[in-house]
Amino acid sequence: MKDSIKFVFTLLFFQLLFSQSDKRDYSEELRYQNDAINSLKTEIKQLRSKIKTAESRERSASSRISSIDEEISLTAKLIKSLKNEEEKTRKKIFQLKNEILTNERKLESLRLRYKERVVSSYLKGRLTDLERVFSSTTWRQAMYRTQYLKVISDIERKTTKRIERLLIEISKQKLELEAALRDNLILKRDKEKEMSSYRNMRINREKELNRIRTDKKALSSYINEKEAGVGQLENIIKQVLEDKARYEREARIRQQQEALKTKSFKSLAGQLPWPASGRIIAKFGRQWNSKLKTTTENPGIDIKGQPGSAIRTVLGGVVTTITYIRGYGTTIIIDHGGGFYTVYSHVTNIQATVDSEVRNGDVIAYMGDSGSINGSKLHFEIWGKGQKLDPEKWLRKK
Repeated sequence: MKDSIKFVFTLLFFQLLFSQSDKRDYSEELRYQNDAINSLKTEIKQLRSKIKTAESRERSASSRISSIDEEISLTAKLIKSLKNEEEKTRKKIFQLKNEILTNERKLESLRLRYKERVVSSYLKGRLTDLERVFSSTTWRQAMYRTQYLKVISDIERKTTKRIERLLIEISKQKLELEAALRDNLILKRDKEKEMSSYRNMRINREKELNRIRTDKKALSSYINEKEAGVGQLENIIKQVLEDKARYEREARIRQQQEALKTKSFKSLAGQLPWPASGRIIAKFGRQWNSKLKTTTENPGIDIKGQPGSAIRTVLGGVVTTITYIRGYGTTIIIDHGGGFYTVYSHVTNIQATVDSEVRNGDVIAYMGDSGSINGSKLHFEIWGKGQKLDPEKWLRKK
């Protein structure tokens, strides 16, 4: 019996230890998620305030749609964060329910053992501890019985304390469960509210798109907005190139290439896989707009594909940037080492995170129309040593 009780104590100790570790990890993750959600809410609030202030002045359709796109992008990120936190909270609720059930079973088992011992002692007629010692026939037997009684007494005391601790632990877990259930309801309400807001923004976006498509002046204004976005993207790439963290990224990328036995970016001209399925609707370099009778510079290629189709990395690397760029929408930038970067724009439903490692062919997002006036597409760029490169010269021939 002594061994079995010791075994139970050992199991309970380790279970409590790991349970506390899980709680610390969960609390840390929850704090991080809450910070991210609050940051996004603040960003959306500031953007809406900026849009409201600007409404008092005359604004072009292109400016309005860029603001709507930016708000849609931020709201989509917030909805995803809310979904992630809701999922974590559901897991926590499930975990707490299991912990309560497990502890209630252990408590019942301890109570039954304690009850059986008391009943057994009563039925058999228990001698006092002193009587047991004095009834010993030898000095050695008396010493043995003294030690045995001490062990039994310690086990009973520990069992009683363990019952008390389990009762406290179950009460705490029930309070945590109630709090997690409340959090889950709040997250659901927040998510439903944001999704309703998202749907309304999409309706307003379609109205603005119709204005741009039928108004030559609005279309011209949109192209100017996109050219401003090119400058914004160039500044971001410049900052990434000057970022001190690039040395640490280079080391991580080299380790990844060695582990996966992949070649460096510079040696793969004409061999890279396509980032998306579809056809090229705008090539790299100078582009003639027949409607406006103007020429613009395209820093990459535009691939027209099915809405919601997968966007994949062309090679492994580290995600440096996920941001919104006017005229280009939600944009992801990946560092592939050796001064080579790829850019993926107009994407939706982001699957990657900043500073995360990605491998060749990983799905990082899906094709969307963020920042686009002619439907879902992917704008794809390749940068090498600070220069824009023609992606078609690097991708496999179809």
